[in-house]
Amino acid sequence: MSSDLTFITNEDGNTLLDRFDTLVKDTTLFDCLVGYFYSSGFYALEKALENTEKIRILIGISTNKMTYDLIQAASFEGHPALFLSSKDLRSQYSSMVKEELNQSEDAFEIEKGIRTFIEWLRSGKLEIRVYPSEKIHAKLYIMTFKEGDRDRGRVITGSSNFSQAGLQDNLEFNVELKMRGDYEYALKKFNELWENSTDVSESYVETIRTQTWLNDSITPYELYLKFLYEYLKEKINLDKQRTGDEYIPEGFMDLQYQKDAVQDAKLKLEEYGGVFISDVVGLGKTYIATLLAQQLDGRTLVLAPPVLIDRENPGSWPNVFLDFGVRQADFESVGKLDQVLARGTERYKNVIIDEAHRFRNEMTQSYENLYRICRGKRVVLVTATPLNNSPNDILSQIKLFQNAKKSTLPNPKVRNLQRYFNTLQKRLDGLDRQRDREEYMKIVKENAEDIRENVLQYLMVRRTRASIATYYSEDLKRQNLKFPEVEDPRPVYYHFDEHTDSVFLASIDLIVNKFKYSRYTPLLYLKEGVTQPEELAQRNMMKFMKILLLKRLESSFFAFRMSVGRFIGYYELFIREVRKGNVYISKMHMNTIFDLLEQDNLERITSLVEDKKVYRLPSSDFSQAYLEDLEYDLRILKELQSLWETVDDDPKIDAFIELLSTDPVLVDQKCIIFTEAKETADYLTGALQERFGDCVIKYHGSSSENERRAIIENFDAKARHPKDDYRILVTTEVLSEGVNLHRSNVVINYDIPWNPTRMMQRVGRINRVDTKFDTIHIFNFFPAGPINEMISLQEAAEAKIAAFIEMLGNDAPLLTDEEVKSHDLFTKLTSRETITGEDAEEDLELGYLTFLREIRDSDPDLFKKIKRLPKKARCGRASGGSGRSVVTFFRRGKLRKIFRSDAGGRGADTREVDFLQAADLLRADASTKKHAIEPDFYRLLESNKAAFEDVFAVERTIASSSGGKSGEVRLTRILRAIQHSPEFTDEDEEYVGKVLGLIEDGALPKATARKILKKIEYTPEPLLILAKLRSEVSEEFFRPAFGPVDISGPKEVILSAYFAGGDLS
Repeated sequence: MSSDLTFITNEDGNTLLDRFDTLVKDTTLFDCLVGYFYSSGFYALEKALENTEKIRILIGISTNKMTYDLIQAASFEGHPALFLSSKDLRSQYSSMVKEELNQSEDAFEIEKGIRTFIEWLRSGKLEIRVYPSEKIHAKLYIMTFKEGDRDRGRVITGSSNFSQAGLQDNLEFNVELKMRGDYEYALKKFNELWENSTDVSESYVETIRTQTWLNDSITPYELYLKFLYEYLKEKINLDKQRTGDEYIPEGFMDLQYQKDAVQDAKLKLEEYGGVFISDVVGLGKTYIATLLAQQLDGRTLVLAPPVLIDRENPGSWPNVFLDFGVRQADFESVGKLDQVLARGTERYKNVIIDEAHRFRNEMTQSYENLYRICRGKRVVLVTATPLNNSPNDILSQIKLFQNAKKSTLPNPKVRNLQRYFNTLQKRLDGLDRQRDREEYMKIVKENAEDIRENVLQYLMVRRTRASIATYYSEDLKRQNLKFPEVEDPRPVYYHFDEHTDSVFLASIDLIVNKFKYSRYTPLLYLKEGVTQPEELAQRNMMKFMKILLLKRLESSFFAFRMSVGRFIGYYELFIREVRKGNVYISKMHMNTIFDLLEQDNLERITSLVEDKKVYRLPSSDFSQAYLEDLEYDLRILKELQSLWETVDDDPKIDAFIELLSTDPVLVDQKCIIFTEAKETADYLTGALQERFGDCVIKYHGSSSENERRAIIENFDAKARHPKDDYRILVTTEVLSEGVNLHRSNVVINYDIPWNPTRMMQRVGRINRVDTKFDTIHIFNFFPAGPINEMISLQEAAEAKIAAFIEMLGNDAPLLTDEEVKSHDLFTKLTSRETITGEDAEEDLELGYLTFLREIRDSDPDLFKKIKRLPKKARCGRASGGSGRSVVTFFRRGKLRKIFRSDAGGRGADTREVDFLQAADLLRADASTKKHAIEPDFYRLLESNKAAFEDVFAVERTIASSSGGKSGEVRLTRILRAIQHSPEFTDEDEEYVGKVLGLIEDGALPKATARKILKKIEYTPEPLLILAKLRSEVSEEFFRPAFGPVDISGPKEVILSAYFAGGDLS
């Protein structure tokens, strides 16, 4: 290393800090003239300056943009150099100090150094002044030694500011001047500038004390409020953000909870391109979406089930849009998406999808059509139940507005949504639903919580009746609105005698364990075998038919007998054809069948299975076992038929008529009766009309328009032409969604509502926000075997439910549509929480938001103080235990993360906590006492910061791999291989590149990718591949996703709470 210390460059150990250490310790006076003096780096020279008598720091203040523009304007107009006033200087300097501390490292040494700095300012040992002219840009350090020292003084000048970078890190050029003349000249000029400068020592102290993280006056209560404010600040004033353009028609309530939902939804929609409106059933999701449409520019397309676009239905979308003055809109049935595409979608900027949960399966043609419609538009998904058990349920809906592998959600963990949801799904895939039931249910719950925390908090608006009644109580009172009380569902038991019970149980055994469903799985018997997707489709059909028979058995003996009779007829015809050498396959309808499965249209599926539009295969293509199994199945069916010929009574219909005739809640009241089976509806209607006369009406998928109009007129409280011709309505699931029936307050579930969510939707038809009733009643029918003094009615009913679920084993979720234990299902079906949806996760943030708004309105001074608390604010408090911990709230752009580190023997135990956990930890009131912050605060804070950094390490890991499926990988490989084929034009190459981009971004639906692969995988000619590619990938796919894509921003420590061991008091 060179011994020449004249030049100081910060290289090879020759740092300016080292040179200061050597020289400064012997000075009586240390003067600095710099562009800015970083007091956060002062600790590095603190020890060397201990014996220095006087330190003077003169700052030639750096300009902000506004000041710079003023100076340039003044200079251009010929004015002399602009001098800032003392007030402006102190204000600008204060801002610079605050910004410096915001950006400084978090370390005990820095805090200790700054506190020494303040102590020396107060004692007069140190002074800070700011020169008022912007023309000064020097970096000058003057050291005056004691009398009799090596010389009078030294000067160092050059490029270095007093900062970590200038003193040590950057490559700098500084020179040390040792000549007395240089020293005296520099000191003289410094003194001249000093005399014309403004003292900012008090400004510095005040800024540090009140506007930076070294503010020691912050109380635990203030820090708690600051946490709530920073976490919820985007939502705090949504209740005040009314544009004045909202139109509430006469006769409709102007409800604050709906208006708040609109503003929250709009915020999410503009940020991410899509939003779920998922308030529980009956809170007015249609009105919320309509009010949202009022505020959106561009034309809106509403896609909904047919009943919800029927203008005869008062609550339909066309009528509600008309009532609320939304004119730029079109309405179409979800069953006619191909017609929407044929007409073109360019004129739409917004798409509202009602009952969006119907599109959980992205492998259907209807989903692909919907995807094409939604691409590049704002998407509003209206559904009370977006998430069931499979994590992929909700992924398909999110993909309508977010790229699956390149989302704009703020958390790097979910940047690749496809990988994220696949990871959650894999946690379930390795578990047996029966053997590992407890673990399976635990992971289902954990997955749901993970999705809410990392995905849905950015995309969903969801409230429950309970939270609205609690936090909007004053507004509800003003509107004279009160939600009806939903009573616990009443179980109604019907009893089998011993013979009927034995027949019932034997039937379950035959359906589940004996019947092979060979008529519905012909491809499994092909000698040449089948592909894996074909085998899976056939086995799914087998499971579906098994569930259909079981549901018919429980629905009514009549419906079951009819189903068995039909099956026998089908089998006899099919066997006759097989013996003639013919096997008819309806494989062409499989996609349609799965679409209908999503809609629970059992009747239509059964019809399609027997559709005559089939193709023929010779019987010789099938193994001998096929005919044997067909004949075996026919014998099972005839055995079932024979068993039920021995049963004459129907205890269920007897109990039902007795209930309707005698129960005071039901006598003379309008009643809604639900059944899943059309034949049960016909059977019930006949029996009820015989007993009660013409006041009974039925409705199912085959009913006429006139019948639907009669139901609206007799059961919808908002009907334009109300009538009172009917008291009892018997209906299938076709009316469980979309039609309001709230002239009644009674729902009777004649069949066991195996899916609790379905029951919630049924009751939602009468449990409306504007119902006139104070109480909602629900009755559920349950079969019970023979009873005695040793077994209760409930136990007997639970045993019957268990017989269904346990016999089905892993196929049980096909019956219940969700994971639920047999002994839990009865509890769910007799719980009001299931009916109201209150057992689901609600928007628990709402309570904290309401609390903050109350402070905003009742104590504006406190709200203003909280708002202005500094970044990196902190406070200590007792923890009530022996351990010490730090909770830190971080933010980067829209991403918010909270980590907690607990002191341990070998370091810190660090983990992430969610908002609700953190709010509970930080909760305080005005009487909560502060505690001193100990030095170990910084070690724990560093552990939290490292955990936050790891969040972005995850993003880098995810980015290194696309997480695509093998089919996507094969498709990508083919397209890359042909992209630069010699016969391609440059436009052809660009087109293939665009399709590759769609795959890379996860912007091509799975069904589309699969179809393309199937068509081109074994096609050798690049031009033919290109032609097939263009036929399958329409222009809609290339529209960019709606909304901003900026997911960056500085990583910020917002605040930290230090929990010291000790008594809370």
